[in-house]
Amino acid sequence: MVKILFFAGLREALGTGSESLALPAGIGTVGSLRDHLAARGEAWSALATTKNLRAAVNQQMVGPDAAIKAGDEIAFFPPVTGG
Repeated sequence: MVKILFFAGLREALGTGSESLALPAGIGTVGSLRDHLAARGEAWSALATTKNLRAAVNQQMVGPDAAIKAGDEIAFFPPVTGG
């Protein structure tokens, strides 16, 4: 199982701030997890289409090629603006 966190507008679009997921076979990187989640359709496609989507594994910012394993916490951050 991994814990997945969603922040800001992404959390709002998905209607959830987190979920736990058993890693499917073949999902071993942040990018492959993102693609797997985006394939759920509708609001989830934002994971694939959001420009500059950032990710962290165990609270360390990483790129899409970063390895993930059971027990990890993966967070996705869309671009955030403020004023």
